[in-house]
Amino acid sequence: MKTILTTSAKEAAEFIKRGGNAAFPTETVYGLGANVFDENAIAKVFVAKQRPADNPLIAHVGSVEQIKLLVSEINETAQKFIEAFFPAPLTLVLPKAERVPLIATAKLETIGVRMPKNDLALEFLNYCETPVVAPSANLSGKPSPTTWQAVFEDLNGQVDCILQGEATVIGLESTVLDCTTEIPLVLRAGAITLEQLRKIEPKTKLYQNKKDEKPKSPGLKHRHYSPRAKVIILSSKFKVQSSRSKAFIGLNLPDEEFDLIKICASIEDYAHSLFAFFRECDGENIETIYCQKIAETGIGLALMDRIKRAAEN
Repeated sequence: MKTILTTSAKEAAEFIKRGGNAAFPTETVYGLGANVFDENAIAKVFVAKQRPADNPLIAHVGSVEQIKLLVSEINETAQKFIEAFFPAPLTLVLPKAERVPLIATAKLETIGVRMPKNDLALEFLNYCETPVVAPSANLSGKPSPTTWQAVFEDLNGQVDCILQGEATVIGLESTVLDCTTEIPLVLRAGAITLEQLRKIEPKTKLYQNKKDEKPKSPGLKHRHYSPRAKVIILSSKFKVQSSRSKAFIGLNLPDEEFDLIKICASIEDYAHSLFAFFRECDGENIETIYCQKIAETGIGLALMDRIKRAAEN
């Protein structure tokens, strides 16, 4: 398969209309899209990514009106979040409409829905004329792609098209909020913070992962966000181990010597830079990556979630 590169949202959307797939930029990371109602197209996404079939997908819409095509109900709580944030790096989990195929939801009766805050993404989605499921456009388990070049590195020859946009603004995947429960639950932290969500619904809380429960969101079960290098979280009391080659990313210049260093201007910059830095380290054959520990508040909660998951592998 030859992967087509294009800067035209309309051209990329034609692949979706013909039952194919197309990678496209959002404000979070690049996604790999397929028509949400086309089971064969969705199956191609799983194959291209080497993604486990029990990992649910997130549907992306070009307008708030399209949400009604995907869900059987938008309850009052969900409506408040939609009005407060959409378009935004926020995914709402809602009861799925009957016509949404189970392959899109990992056989769950719920579906995650979001409207990206990215002009090129919205242009693309509106040209598609249908909601589009779109997991991150990378090989499963690897760091999510924040540039079209990273998509090309992972999926060239495996996908029909890559829509070439700018590097993503946020760099971490969307916040996922379960609105099917009595109390809204944050299934995955992201740029829309717990503090922001609680301003809309004060009862909102973090989900506690249960091993025997089917995951309603990507990022809860399978290996995620991992470079080839070993990832170690560096607190103020932690000693750097000796290794053949080592790298550091964080907010403050470390005392130790490293082969590769990324000092970030803010926590937002840290979040934005993390996955790209992981990929840079892979390119430089770094053996160990040290990530500075930060407070788990605001977007720091999402950032430390990704770092911890990378460090688990």
